[in-house]
Amino acid sequence: MSGPIARILLRYIAGALVAKGILDPDGAAFLNTDPDLIELATAAVGVLVGLGTEYAYRLAKRLGWAT
Repeated sequence: MSGPIARILLRYIAGALVAKGILDPDGAAFLNTDPDLIELATAAVGVLVGLGTEYAYRLAKRLGWAT
């Protein structure tokens, strides 16, 4: 599940960088198709989802929503 999400995020990031003039279109194509970068982004999305889940659980415990 996080692999496709990571690829979508990379496309949006690459598009924003091209729109700002920071990255050329060839660089954006590389950013979207590099398997190592996609794997790194997939791992980062997984870590972020895990951290978000733990934060939500701690918040729920603090507010008395969780037992």
